[in-house]
Amino acid sequence: MRLFENLNINFMSKRTTFYIVSSVILLFGLISILVRGLQFGIDFKGGTEVALEFSNPIDIAEVRNAVENIGLGNVEVKTFGGSLGILLRTELQQLPPEVIPTVKDKIESLIQKAAPGVEIKLIDSTHTALTYDFPDAQSANLIYDKLFEAGFQTAKASVEPENTAVVVRLGIADWIKENLSEHFADNPFSVLKEDKVGPKIGQELKTDAIIAVMLSLVVILIYLGFRFKFVFALGAVIALFHDVLITLGLFAALYGILPGINLEITISVVAAFLTLVGYSINDTVIVFDRVREEIKIHKSLPIIDNINRAINKTLSRTLITVFTTLLTTLVLLIFGGEVLRGFAFALLIGMITGTYSSIFIASAFVLEAVNRSDKKIEF
Repeated sequence: MRLFENLNINFMSKRTTFYIVSSVILLFGLISILVRGLQFGIDFKGGTEVALEFSNPIDIAEVRNAVENIGLGNVEVKTFGGSLGILLRTELQQLPPEVIPTVKDKIESLIQKAAPGVEIKLIDSTHTALTYDFPDAQSANLIYDKLFEAGFQTAKASVEPENTAVVVRLGIADWIKENLSEHFADNPFSVLKEDKVGPKIGQELKTDAIIAVMLSLVVILIYLGFRFKFVFALGAVIALFHDVLITLGLFAALYGILPGINLEITISVVAAFLTLVGYSINDTVIVFDRVREEIKIHKSLPIIDNINRAINKTLSRTLITVFTTLLTTLVLLIFGGEVLRGFAFALLIGMITGTYSSIFIASAFVLEAVNRSDKKIEF
C-alpha cells in the first residue's frame, strides 16, 4: 500500500528551517529541565507511595489537611487517575519512632473496645510490627477481626486453632488508612497499592537507567558504523539524542500541567525511552538503506538528490507505520490508566520526533558532513 506515487519533494532544501525549529524546541526543553527540573518517581527517589481509591469524588485539599498532622512529615498529595483516586507520597520507608507510641495507644484502644477488660500483653515490638498475646484463642480471633476492619494489617502468629497471638503491622499505609477512615467515614476507600523503595536502591536504579540509555546509543553507533559509513552512524545517534532531549524537555515543561497524566520519570518511562530509541533508529535505518541503494544506482547524482529520492520513496511506508503505532499508543494513553500514561506519552512524543529526526536531522547531518568533507560517498 502506498499513500503517495511519484513524490518529488526537496526535503533537504528546507533543512535550515528545521534546524531552527529543532533548536528552539531543544532550547525550550533544556530551559525547562534547568528551571523546573525533572520529577522522579518513587523508583528513583526512594520513599513510600500509597494510592487510594474512594467510593465518591474526593476533595484533594481535604485529604491534604487530614494527613498534615499525622506524624509523617511532609506528605505529597495529588490526584491519581481521576476524581476518585488519591496518591500520597512520603520520603519515609517506615513509621518514625516518635509516631509508634501514638499508633500503639490507638491499637490498644481499639482492642479495649473490641474486648473490654481483656488482658493485653505486648510480647514483641519492632519498627514494623507489634505482637500481642491474649488469654484465649477466641479473644485473639475477635481482636484480629476488629483490628483488620479498622484498617490495620493483622496476622495470626500461628495457624494452629489454639493460637492466642496477633501480629499488627506498623506500615505507613495502615497509619494513613486509619487516620483517613476517621475523617472520611461517609466516603469509604481502599488501598490500591503501597510501594516502598530505599534511597540506595533508588540511586542505583537512576544510575542503571542512564547507563542503559547511553550503552544503547554506543551499540547503535558501532552497528551503524559497520553497516553503513561512520558519518551515517554519527547522524543517527545525533538524531537519537535530539529525540530523547526533546521528550525529556516536554516531560519537564508539562509536568503538573496536563490533567490526568503523571509525567514523572519512572522505570516504565525509562523503558519507553529505550523503546523510542529503537523505534527511531529503525526509521532512520530504513531511510539510510534507501539512500545507500540510490547512491549505488545513481553514482553520478549529487548526494542531495539521492537523499531526497530516498526520503520520497520511503515516506509512504514511514507515515503508514507511524500512524498505526500512534493509534495503539493513543489507546494506551487514553485507556491505559495512570500507571501507563507516562509510558504512552513518552512513546507518543518519541514516535513523532523519531519520524521527524530521521528526515530532517539524521539525513541532513549526513548531507552537511559530506558537503563539508568534499569526499564522495561510495558503497
